[in-house]
Amino acid sequence: MKILVTGGCGFIGSNLIRHLLSATAHRVVNVDKLTYAGNPNSLAEFADAPRYVFVRGDIADVTLMRGVFADHAPDAVMHLAAESHVDRSIDGPADFIQTNVVGTFHLLSAAGEYYQQLSGSRAESFRFLHVSTDEVYGALGAEGLFSESTAYDPHSPYAATKASSDHLARAWRTTYGLPVIVTNCSNNYGPYQFPEKLIPLMIIKAIGEQPLPVYGRGENVRDWLHVVDHASALCQVLQHGAVGHTYNIGGDCQRRNIDLVRSVCEILDELHPRQNGCHADLIRFVADRPGHDFRYAIDSTKIRGQLGWQPQHDLESGLRQTIRWYLEHRDWWQAILDGNYQLQRLGRVQSTDQT
Repeated sequence: MKILVTGGCGFIGSNLIRHLLSATAHRVVNVDKLTYAGNPNSLAEFADAPRYVFVRGDIADVTLMRGVFADHAPDAVMHLAAESHVDRSIDGPADFIQTNVVGTFHLLSAAGEYYQQLSGSRAESFRFLHVSTDEVYGALGAEGLFSESTAYDPHSPYAATKASSDHLARAWRTTYGLPVIVTNCSNNYGPYQFPEKLIPLMIIKAIGEQPLPVYGRGENVRDWLHVVDHASALCQVLQHGAVGHTYNIGGDCQRRNIDLVRSVCEILDELHPRQNGCHADLIRFVADRPGHDFRYAIDSTKIRGQLGWQPQHDLESGLRQTIRWYLEHRDWWQAILDGNYQLQRLGRVQSTDQT
């Protein structure tokens, strides 16, 4: 099978392509715009692989995408290209609307035109897998889980644009017959993650003896999913999922942010001890970000029961593996810090809501 992956130089995309090329016999065409978080070094070992093709381009360029479909004739699309950081969406929502909404629209348009030209078994087997986030569901209270039937209630510009793209993908299924499947995942972690996200940010700041900023009192809860487990889940959905269905993918690893950061510190104390004190001494509570959702938690019953998927990483072993990776691959993240991003805080805009 030849699979068109969008956003394949990003965190989840690069890990997905690594899985596709290492654990399967699939061929991959990777389309990536190479914005700040798109890093071709994450796939350097596959640059000359015979089953891998890289196309630098923007999914919002419908002419380009029509050409990609015509030139490479994929059997499936796995759509991961997106602006993804909540804090950046607070500072600059326009980029999120352009990529996540407009870009998805143009990609769906090109894919729909291509699909209409297919026939027979190729048309029957073609799939468009739209990869999304649990943030579209909004916030949970102290109890409960997000299911596939949970109503959408996005609170950040990022979440709103992903919700919009989800609706567009489903509309292309019901209106134009494009065989769309949607997934919504919990927070991913693992190797090759851009340092602005919580876990790599804490690891790299701790290595550099810098303060570890935790929003509010660190009581917000997230459900953590190892990116390799996510990649395997996406492959299961692509090959065995039902067209028109949604599958929630979660790691069943809920942690308060402060507890997660303390776990990172404890592992670093063992693997990379400080000369004086412990890494938890570096923790600093900072002003919360606007609209910070309290808790996310995914109900993965459907994908586990219907498709037989199970995560293989518990949070303790996954964190330890991730921390080792960042300790052993300083050249990868140091190259990022030598550019325009130096671990600074983003998303400082204050809410004007007076209610």
